[in-house]
Amino acid sequence: MRQLYIAGNWKMNKTPSEAALFAKELAEKAADAKVKVMVAPTFVCLPAVVEALKGSRVIVAAQNVNDHEGGAYTGEVSCDMLSDIGVKTVILGHSERRQYYGETDEFINAKVLFALKKGFDIVLCVGETLSERESGRLREVLGRQVKVGLSGLSAEDMAHVTIAYEPVWAIGTGKTATPADAEDAHAFIRSVVAGIFGSDVAENTIIQYGGSVKSGNVRELMAQKDIDGALVGGASLTLDQFLPIIHCVD
Repeated sequence: MRQLYIAGNWKMNKTPSEAALFAKELAEKAADAKVKVMVAPTFVCLPAVVEALKGSRVIVAAQNVNDHEGGAYTGEVSCDMLSDIGVKTVILGHSERRQYYGETDEFINAKVLFALKKGFDIVLCVGETLSERESGRLREVLGRQVKVGLSGLSAEDMAHVTIAYEPVWAIGTGKTATPADAEDAHAFIRSVVAGIFGSDVAENTIIQYGGSVKSGNVRELMAQKDIDGALVGGASLTLDQFLPIIHCVD
């Protein structure tokens, strides 16, 4: 049975000192949660958060990583740098990386393959824009992003991959896909994974929902058959909003 996986993507928020204080309190208050918990601070906050969460059950992830060992890539961060401070999970393909920084499916796939080679766990984000949904291209877009994003992976690699479905029109807008709409997209993504790797791999793949998840809608979303957790943005920045999401199945 798939375990619910609740992840907080802090995006470009919190200073290192703020992040460390938040992480210490989170570790205490999430200690008895029945779900898998992860937070993804900014690069500069990672060392402080890793230290604050030592010995806790909360996973620390990076929000991005480069697809090269090292070298003349100004402003980039490598897998080895992350590993050295104790980070072994990374979010890739987030809609903001696609939209604002021009990351293509092929580039995201290169990073997925490289991070897996370096021993990382991956959260691969996929999702459609409002215009793509309204023009009836939902399955075309999701199918392409999943197939290209997972190109070159083995069935064994998929044990280290979580997929996060994030309808772009619902991120930071206060809008949320209805539970039925979200379930439909998740079921389709699972069918694409099944077509590539087989039904056993698909049934074991965790697929999170991301898009204005909050305490008021998380239980209904998590009750859907193919929704296995949440990639939470704004609501992961305060404990009074994030903790009820983490404890959604208590």
